[in-house]
Amino acid sequence: MKKAIFFDIDGTLIDCINGHTDLTNQVKQAIRRLQQEGHYAFIATGRPYAFLSEAILSFGFDGYILTNGAQVMIGNETIYKEALDPTFVKNATAEFEQRQIQYMLQSDCYSYMKDECKEYYQFFDSIGISRNYLVSDYQLEDIQTQKIEMLCPNDEAMEYCLSLVEQNPEYDYVQSISDRIFELYSKKNTKATGILTALKHLGIPVEQSYAFGDGKNDIEMLSTVGCGIAMGNASDEVKSYAHQVTDSVLEDGVATGIEKYILI
Repeated sequence: MKKAIFFDIDGTLIDCINGHTDLTNQVKQAIRRLQQEGHYAFIATGRPYAFLSEAILSFGFDGYILTNGAQVMIGNETIYKEALDPTFVKNATAEFEQRQIQYMLQSDCYSYMKDECKEYYQFFDSIGISRNYLVSDYQLEDIQTQKIEMLCPNDEAMEYCLSLVEQNPEYDYVQSISDRIFELYSKKNTKATGILTALKHLGIPVEQSYAFGDGKNDIEMLSTVGCGIAMGNASDEVKSYAHQVTDSVLEDGVATGIEKYILI
């Protein structure tokens, strides 16, 4: 029976903060073997489409769970997408600008960030994010925002970003790249809901699904799939939700996990 395997990117397939921006040959070969045996290999990430590197896009994954489940792609076809409430986005961005919080609006193809967000642009340049799908000249009402990222200049700004979640319980956040960077998304959409949508579309039972991850926003998918595999570099909290634990990203943990828990 066909299986579907879902891979987080940052801290799982690669470690861009420490300069590892491409999959190692060992990881590539292990994923290729999955596909050669007739199984599906998917990306499941908090990143929007605009943040997918050429290395990821050109590899040949069978689909993508993007922006924490707010968009689901099978091949090149988007089978599901949902935007945040536009009134919430309008009010939040007005506050960001007043508080000098640099922010990015992430949508199904492009992401949007104003030219004055120079520090944020420099940060994304430093971790290898291409500007090909970043737009600086836009009208807010034209964008269907799936996720918001914010770069906080000080503690006061961080407290405000946290208050957004506290005052709007339908939203959640993660700080996956830096303590100063918040990713705000709808609780309705998670990597787990995106995976379930993809599985239903493909007719694959949950029992035949696997996921690799290391972060807070991987918890739902690790506990939902048939076998959730936490990376060795994951926190103890994340590991507690997984069925298995593999080696760290720097030790080719994805390749080890595929051989040990899937291709057995």
